[in-house]
Amino acid sequence: MRFRPAVPTHLPDHNDLAPVDDHRPNTRRWATRAAYSPVMVVVSLLALIGILAYGWFLLNPGNRGDLLPWLLVVAAEAILIFHALMAMWTMLSASDPRNFAFHAAKDRLYDADANAELADTDDATEWPLHLADEPADVDVLITVYGEPLDVIRRTATAALAIRGAHGTWILDDGRSDAVRDLAAELGCHYVRRLTNHGAKAGNVNNALTVAKAPYFVILDADFVPRPEFLEETLPFMADPNVALVQTPQTYGNMHNIISRGAGYMQTMFYRFIQPGRNSFNAAFSVGTNVLYRRSAVLDIGGLYVDSKSEDVWTSLTLHERGWRSVYIPATLAVGDAPETIEAYTKQQQRWATGGFEILFTHFPLSPRRRLTLDQRLMYFVTASHYLTGIAPGLLLFVPALEIFFDLRPVNLTVGPLEWFGFYAGFYVLQVLLAALTMGTFRWEVMMLAQCSFPIYLRALRNAFVGADTKWSVTGATGRSSSPFNFMIPQVLVWVFLLGTTAVSIYRDMTLGYLNIATVWNGINLIALSAFMAVAFGEQAGLRGRRATMPPSPDPLPLPPEPIEEQVEVLDRSAIERARDDVDSLLAGRAAQQDGSPAPDETGPRPQPIHRRAITPGDTPNPLSEVSR
Repeated sequence: MRFRPAVPTHLPDHNDLAPVDDHRPNTRRWATRAAYSPVMVVVSLLALIGILAYGWFLLNPGNRGDLLPWLLVVAAEAILIFHALMAMWTMLSASDPRNFAFHAAKDRLYDADANAELADTDDATEWPLHLADEPADVDVLITVYGEPLDVIRRTATAALAIRGAHGTWILDDGRSDAVRDLAAELGCHYVRRLTNHGAKAGNVNNALTVAKAPYFVILDADFVPRPEFLEETLPFMADPNVALVQTPQTYGNMHNIISRGAGYMQTMFYRFIQPGRNSFNAAFSVGTNVLYRRSAVLDIGGLYVDSKSEDVWTSLTLHERGWRSVYIPATLAVGDAPETIEAYTKQQQRWATGGFEILFTHFPLSPRRRLTLDQRLMYFVTASHYLTGIAPGLLLFVPALEIFFDLRPVNLTVGPLEWFGFYAGFYVLQVLLAALTMGTFRWEVMMLAQCSFPIYLRALRNAFVGADTKWSVTGATGRSSSPFNFMIPQVLVWVFLLGTTAVSIYRDMTLGYLNIATVWNGINLIALSAFMAVAFGEQAGLRGRRATMPPSPDPLPLPPEPIEEQVEVLDRSAIERARDDVDSLLAGRAAQQDGSPAPDETGPRPQPIHRRAITPGDTPNPLSEVSR
């Protein structure tokens, strides 16, 4: 993993002359930055002006062209404009959640007398943690589902090194003996379930039956925590109403086009959107790098298990129960972004399906939702966010309507330069705003945003019909599937755009002028061509690895998915009764051999071990393999 923090190239992250205060430069920058960025405010206001001007241009009856292309443009741009406005409003609402209570709790996090007894070892991982002068036990739960052993080892080793006394647990849904042996080698607790019911959420719920600390951290197997993780998150729990403290997902493997695009796509959300949601008490969990209060999770019956996007659903349920969430934009764990088209497709489809499920089954704007008005609006934005990925797909076909059927979204009295001026005023300022948040312009993000609409359309369908979405490992690179297996719609659209562009160029050459539809169609073709080039490069690399590398045992084989909706688990009470009966029978036989009277033939006999069915929502059965 290559993680390059944003520090000057001529200065190391640490140097011998710096004061010893245990602060990394990026942590100090977060702590000392201003509440508002004047540059960001100005650019946001300019972008707002561009949005309003473009919206007025589209809705002006005097500019309207043919109905079908006009409706496509208005529908797509309305989605984009709404979410752009909400994003800017949320960004400008951001404030630092670290209040006086946080700093007071952080100052008393370690008890001086208790730590003095440990001075001979000077092991920071054994320092007792305290909140409100009471001991605060924490469990760190690492969810595992077939990740490579070296990835699990890296995360578990870092989790053990987190400062403050805590327990480290490996929750192995892959049911791997190698992972069990690794846990024993490192000194981690180990939990293995009999089934995979509830996927990741079910895995955590099962672990909570044996991991009893009042606070617990969830880490994906590929996210490496920093030693100060608990020091920066646990003090928020001094407020008894706080249910979760979320930290950003930061990626350290952005070394190819897909991983850079997928990683930078999240930058604006984690740097500006999530901090702004603190003001609405609507910051939500993203499933990893998060600290939970156990009592809050038990208050809602455990993590939500009926969706693969259990993080958002759990947050929504907690907010409906009146709990508070906190997000801090401090990088406290570094993980892996998807590196292949397959991994990216599966990740985005899983996330989008969860959002659309909320939209269809738990409509956030409904007055029946037990949320504040602000929270309803924020969750509606979350649930409908992936419609912004479908909008570019609608716009792809607008130029073709003009090329083949002479249908235009605006009438002929509007000149190309006038339309381009309003259009550029909207999009250029949006790109500038995004570039400021990321510190640079990333063409990889533009490419993925333009080419991902089939993923979100499939997710929309899955959520509408209630289709299940299988869990997959995000950062895995060991898969052998061709990228073209996951981008057939993009290939078909690319062929369509290629033919359409050729026809349009021929028509323009015949008529002697350049049509704006030709330019628009050509830009779309370039974006999809870049995606195709990435796929061909990935396919070539896959063939090369197959030809030169022997088969690797990693990633570990995944267990089969449960076939039926109901999951069979062993009935513990039946097992205990059977054992008692067997012990009684054996004792009777031993007494008979000693000359004692034979046991009563009518007495109890060993009973068979029964099985019972549990349905989603039952309390997780603690009958798991547990190593401590």
